Amino acid sequence: MQRICVIGGSRYFGKLLVKRLRDAGHRVTVINRGSAPPPAGVEHLVVDRDDETALTARLGSRTFDVVVDQVCYTPVQAAIAVRAFAGRTRRYLMTSTIEVYDPATAALPAVPAGTPVREENVDPATWQSVMDLPWHDDAYLQARYAEGKRQAEAVFARAGGFAFASVRSAHVLGGGEREFTGRLAHYVGRIAKGEEITVHAKALPTVFIHYEELADLLLWAATAAFTGPVNACSDGPLDVRDLGAVIAAQAGREPVYRVVAAGEDASPFSFDRHYAMSNARAKELGFSFSHTADWLPGAVAEALATEPSPTT
Repeated sequence: MQRICVIGGSRYFGKLLVKRLRDAGHRVTVINRGSAPPPAGVEHLVVDRDDETALTARLGSRTFDVVVDQVCYTPVQAAIAVRAFAGRTRRYLMTSTIEVYDPATAALPAVPAGTPVREENVDPATWQSVMDLPWHDDAYLQARYAEGKRQAEAVFARAGGFAFASVRSAHVLGGGEREFTGRLAHYVGRIAKGEEITVHAKALPTVFIHYEELADLLLWAATAAFTGPVNACSDGPLDVRDLGAVIAAQAGREPVYRVVAAGEDASPFSFDRHYAMSNARAKELGFSFSHTADWLPGAVAEALATEPSPTT
């Protein structure tokens, strides 16, 4: 049994993680702004993580074996957490993202298409963090989501007050209405209604993970001993047309694609640049991944079940 603090954890895979940590016998504390109560048997601290004074006061004399940070998006938030949890935890685990590897968002080492991107392509220990940017502005942060995550990892990696690890998640699917981004629903809805889907002429593959598998991986990572980043994705990359084919097989309707010109935006999982991740490090550390084909049809079925029937 460990004392584990989860920052966030109010929805989707974070909510499931909290339940699984509790069910595994750990003493779990959840910190959030009170948007949703945690499950029974879990301590709940209602506080805004961005308010350092309030956060420190609310923590009181509590100490933890591990902190799992589900909602850190900026270096400013990371710096607050470093100060607030100094001397309170042995280990800090941050949920990060595949987007840190997006070559459209930073000058990154080139990776040939078809070569899975490994963790060392973005080394948080060498990444620069800049605090005096408008990280508190929602529009600014949304446009710089990938950079915010890279810089947050960098702050933690250089903190030195506790062991630090990050989980860089692939695109998360599954759960029907629980999948709050709506990206799978975008494709399911358009294919079911015969509406066009915008794609690049030569769309490249990306990687995915089921939300339950990500919760399992975070549970494993929280109680493991590794440090540094680890990529989290199921085996079996897919491009946007592969995804469309899985949906079409269940929807009984062929996708309608429209190819966009070079440089134009396309639908959420159509990529004209390569940054599909390798999951080799997590496997070497002992985690076993599913194959996308094992769970994607079920995720599509859930999305179809929540999709309104087309009107005549």
